[in-house]
Amino acid sequence: MAQLQAVDIPVRHGMLEGLLRSPDLGTVSPHMAAVVCHPLPTGGGTMHNKVVFRVAQALGELGMPVLRFNFRGVGRSTGEFDDGKSEPEDVRAALDEMARRFPEIPLCLAGFSFGSKVGLPVGCADARVRQLIGVGVPVSALRVDVLSGCTKPKLIIQGEHDEYGPLPELHAWFERLAQPKALITIPEADHFFTGRQQQLRDAVLAYFHSGDPAAGDPH
Repeated sequence: MAQLQAVDIPVRHGMLEGLLRSPDLGTVSPHMAAVVCHPLPTGGGTMHNKVVFRVAQALGELGMPVLRFNFRGVGRSTGEFDDGKSEPEDVRAALDEMARRFPEIPLCLAGFSFGSKVGLPVGCADARVRQLIGVGVPVSALRVDVLSGCTKPKLIIQGEHDEYGPLPELHAWFERLAQPKALITIPEADHFFTGRQQQLRDAVLAYFHSGDPAAGDPH
């Protein structure tokens, strides 16, 4: 049975508060370990956000150890919100923590909204990260040029009515991303996937079970 434990992640400004979901390693041999980044703190975003929880839940169901964490200044995490300028350091610290705990397997970096804006560029640049997942990507805030040369597998999941990533702008943004990539649109969903979070979970599972070599082996 999977276990959930509170973890303190060391970082230069002190520590980050995290929750680590670990599979039963006696019955599961994980092929990847994941970090999931939460939305904008000034909008109430924390690691307990429902979208973050659903993404983490899906990755956990695939047998991955999954770490959610609070950015600086959120919950028990030390430091102060820095509008995305210093938060990449927090993402790297979370990846370091998972690499330390699970040194033999590659990493997956997922982020929702602000978490995708901050996390995806870090994941692109980190050789330990094999898979990227962006959910509710705020396309006007995440310049595609910082990702356009990234040839790692990328899954983008967006609500049909996402006000921060409208489909016309999203499609133009997505078109400029390098392969391999996949885009899943959740019908009638808003930015927070209100009433559509089960479909969000299912989309993550479907991607990894699709047989696409870019998505890795979920078993």
